[in-house]
Order: sequence, then C-alpha cells, then structure tokens
Amino acid sequence: MKVRSLVALVLMLGALGASGQDFLSGKGPSKGLEIEQRLDAQLPLDLVFRDETGKQVKLGDYFQKGRPVVITLVYFSCPMLCNLVLDGLTTSIANIKMEPGKDYELLTISFDHRDTPALAAEKKEIYSRRYGRKGADEGWHFLTTDEPTVRKITAALGFRYAWDPKAQQFAHGTMTAVITPEGHVSRYLFGIENPSRDLRLGIVEASDGKIGSPTDQLLLLCYHYDPATGTYSKHAMNFVRAGGVATVVALAGFIFFLSRRPRDTETGA
Repeated sequence: MKVRSLVALVLMLGALGASGQDFLSGKGPSKGLEIEQRLDAQLPLDLVFRDETGKQVKLGDYFQKGRPVVITLVYFSCPMLCNLVLDGLTTSIANIKMEPGKDYELLTISFDHRDTPALAAEKKEIYSRRYGRKGADEGWHFLTTDEPTVRKITAALGFRYAWDPKAQQFAHGTMTAVITPEGHVSRYLFGIENPSRDLRLGIVEASDGKIGSPTDQLLLLCYHYDPATGTYSKHAMNFVRAGGVATVVALAGFIFFLSRRPRDTETGA
C-alpha cells in the first residue's frame, strides 16, 4: 500500500508540472503550509457543521460519549492526494481491533466550504464499503461547513492550506489528529498512510488508558511519541522501565503461587 501511495503521489506531482515542482521545493502555493502542532490545545466544540445527511451538528456532539475522536482534514472534490489519505486511513483503521462508534469517533472534515453534504455522503459510502466492518455507519462521520468555520477548525488544529490557481486545486499537507474525550489535541500522525500501531497507541493514550488491552499499556511504556515525526518509536529507557514492570509482575506472581501452595504437615515419629 505504501509503495502504491508513493507511486500515485509522484504521478500526481508530475501531472501538476510546475505546480508539482513548487510543492516539492517548498515554493509557490505550498510555501508556508507546514502543519503547526498544537498539542493539548482545546478545540472549539461549539463549531457547527453538517453531516453527510445534511443534518446540522456541533463538533461537541461527537465528544458526549466520552470517547477519543480521530480527525482528518481533506476536501471531498480533491482529485488525488485526499483520496490517498482516505485510502491510508481506511487501511489503518481496518487493521486495528478497535471500532469507530464503539471505541472512538472518526471525523473526516472538508476544508473546502464549497463541498456539499451530498458529496460527503458519496465519500462515506465509498470508504465505509472499503472498511467493510461494523461501526462505519454510526462512528465515521463526513462533515462540511461554511468558510468561517473552516478557518476556525483548521486554525485550532494548526492546519494550513492555499488555493493554487494554476492547478485549480488546494495545496495542503496531510495529518490525522487524535483528540481526547474532553476535546484536547493529544497526538498528530503525519503522512499518507500511518502505521496501525501508531493509530492504536494514539487512541489508547488519548483515552487515558480507558480502552485498549494490557499489551497496549505495555507498548506505551516501550514506545515514545516523537512530535517531530508524528510517530511512536522504540525508546531505550522505556524498555528498561517495561522490563522492571515485567520483573515486578513476575515476582508478585511467584510470591502469590508460593502463598497458595499447600504446606507439608509434620508427622511425629
């Protein structure tokens, strides 16, 4: 999947000609569009959107069930890059046991105010079918909104974008943000396709350990979140800590076993 995504991205940049070269060199419309990580920032939960059915909803509606929320920013009329982002996201969520609507909420928000709920519904139908598991209907939401609200939600997440008149499309980066149940930005994941492990650990961490398995909790000790890359990497000191925890657990289990072992009774001669 990563190879196919890279090939598709190269073809897209090649098709854009000078605009694609500007994107790679950081010139033109892509200049200054780096994503600003706003870790621990509070999202404005009173922002109003429309879901794929056209129903008016508040951002805060998706935080009322006490679950982490995963947000990705795309635009639904995007000819290439946003589709690759959604393809990668679908692969990532399909490879973890957690389900949207049960363990977390998943919001795909368009930053193009011209996108409509009808177009959002088309995208939801496509990617829900590709996901192929329960939860997408109730837990994966495709949202549109007006231009002032787009500016507010993108500013809150540190996401920048610009219209490229030559290519007749938006220049923008890619990011997935994991948000705590209280609406604070917890983690950023960058790139077209994120490792399922990173997404799972991000959701577990955002939930403050309320979801996920004991193995996930141990992995959080072993892996360190690197905000520069938006990934979880192995950390030597955390391995030492995890080893210490494992030793304590093993020792406690051994002591418990000995305490439950029947004692031999002494018999007189």
